[in-house]
Amino acid sequence: MARTSDKEHWEKLWKKRDIKEMYDNSGRILVAVTRLWGEELEGKKILEVGAGSGRDSFDLAALGAEVYTLDYAPSSLQLIKNINETNRAKTIPIGGDAFHLPFADCTFDLVFHQGLIEHFREEEGIIAENARVLKPGGCAIIDVPQTFHIYTVIKHALIALNKWFAGWEKQFTLGQLEKMIVQYDLEPVDFYAEWMSPCLGYRMTREALWPIGIHLPLIPFRIPGLYQIRRGVRNYLKYRRPMAYTGISVGLIGKKVDIEK
Repeated sequence: MARTSDKEHWEKLWKKRDIKEMYDNSGRILVAVTRLWGEELEGKKILEVGAGSGRDSFDLAALGAEVYTLDYAPSSLQLIKNINETNRAKTIPIGGDAFHLPFADCTFDLVFHQGLIEHFREEEGIIAENARVLKPGGCAIIDVPQTFHIYTVIKHALIALNKWFAGWEKQFTLGQLEKMIVQYDLEPVDFYAEWMSPCLGYRMTREALWPIGIHLPLIPFRIPGLYQIRRGVRNYLKYRRPMAYTGISVGLIGKKVDIEK
């Protein structure tokens, strides 16, 4: 029987432990959006699909955007509601299906997702819905695992053993994403590569030790100066096309073509 990624996997994940002990996306969605529009998002209407903890969306809401956080897992929506209670910037949590978004055509300036389409075998249906609800000239950010990485090998070994936290997952290259989105009138306008910091080895060790009561810090000790140099190099390389085939993840930004022009 083929492995699947089901709602139960995500219910378990978001109930797992304190969200503060789970890694976020290191602000890469926020950086991608500010490269598009700068840091003034007042008046922008944004949708995050498969929002999970919604942490990327809260970053955007803090800059003035009206942000909707959609997920089909009740535990995800409850988590977002809990954050809303204490956070200055709010989002609007919505229960819904990524393949049938509960919004009218041409509603949003931006639709984005991270860690979503790789869990579905018919991911094109999600991209089609992204394009449908975008305004002409609006943008979609698609952030996925990148194929050529040791993460891919480890992931598929764990999937075969039925030990993968998400049940099932695939991966993409930048070229594959670009070919996919143009079918839905989305023109590639930007991309980025992303490498894990802290590294994959540290994160895996931390996860392996957690169940036995050994809790390593979320961020290990960083050597002053060296960390800043490494971060500067990564920030320089992340927008170079060859490097998009080396990172653990890749993000593509597509702009909806105004076919009436």
